[in-house]
Amino acid sequence: MSEENRPTMLTYIEETPAQLAANIENRQALVGGLVDAYVDGGYHNIWIVACGSSSNASQCAKPFMMKYLDADVQVVPPNTFIAYKDRLAEDDFVFVVSQSGCSTNSIEALDKLRAMGRKAVGLTGNLESDFKDHADVLVDYGVGEEYVGYVTKGVTTLAEFLMLFAIEAGAKRGVVSAEAHDAVIAEMEKCPERHVAFQKQVHEFYDRNKAALTSMTVAYSCGFAQGYGIACEGALKIGETIQIPSFAYEAEEFNHGPNLQLTPNYTLFFIDDLCKTSDRLVQLARASHSVSDRVFVVTNNPEVDDAHALRLPEDIEEPLLMPLYVLPLFQILAYRATTDLHKWEKHPMFDNFRKICESKTASISKIMPFE
Repeated sequence: MSEENRPTMLTYIEETPAQLAANIENRQALVGGLVDAYVDGGYHNIWIVACGSSSNASQCAKPFMMKYLDADVQVVPPNTFIAYKDRLAEDDFVFVVSQSGCSTNSIEALDKLRAMGRKAVGLTGNLESDFKDHADVLVDYGVGEEYVGYVTKGVTTLAEFLMLFAIEAGAKRGVVSAEAHDAVIAEMEKCPERHVAFQKQVHEFYDRNKAALTSMTVAYSCGFAQGYGIACEGALKIGETIQIPSFAYEAEEFNHGPNLQLTPNYTLFFIDDLCKTSDRLVQLARASHSVSDRVFVVTNNPEVDDAHALRLPEDIEEPLLMPLYVLPLFQILAYRATTDLHKWEKHPMFDNFRKICESKTASISKIMPFE
């Protein structure tokens, strides 16, 4: 494939709304097997074993899952699970996530489940990956194709899959009424269109703030609940592409130490959850803005001026669905700033790191051929 025809992060960002819509329409086939395994198995609390963007997508979906399953949900890094999590309750439902299916630590987590006498359930974007040799149950979570390692479509579709699983399992368990189920699905059906609209807004935001966004030296991303999940993925995307120190914090935790190093050179992103902690988040953003003009907030709160705000639809019924259309903020920002700064290449010494401590199996070259 010629250089100009190669897919990029932006290719997959723009493909995401259609994939979201298709997955909602096909939700019974997509999540039905996992729903049956969870409900028919008599499980309750959930452990999601995941790292990187898969972990961040799980954090995005976690508040929604807890609400509609009426259960606790833990997101655990694979190596922590492997080394330290030796006890599971009989009704704990555990699954391991890796979009590529080639993450060595996630594969080891599947092996750990088998060694514990538990069924090894793997969620992946590639059923032909190495996951197939280590999972007793293999689930395609509906990303379609994504051949660039800085995943975007995979993050959003994984968050959607987990939300669809939760609402369908909640309905099957009887903890979600038919009316509530239908209302949530109707709201989810609006998300692809909202994703398209938010993409446009982010491009305009980037063009207005290009000088600030291409001169970032340190970035903080903060939020509560689903906003924290979005912030986690935002910090990762900025760090791995633009290659600057980039951190995510639960917004109140940011106020207990990390805020002490603020200067006018810091860039901060706050994600309003539009719910219980909304006022506190906006207050923290205002306080940060008293130090730095580089403070941007995803919010509808009029206390944040339009120059520093990215606005959301006024008809939002379920704010916990926000990740399905707000994630493009960091995805587009990362792609455009990295392209404008010519920073896609890593430092030449980084090859040494990969030689010593690789995180993927050799099969990754077939799955992500453009990396």
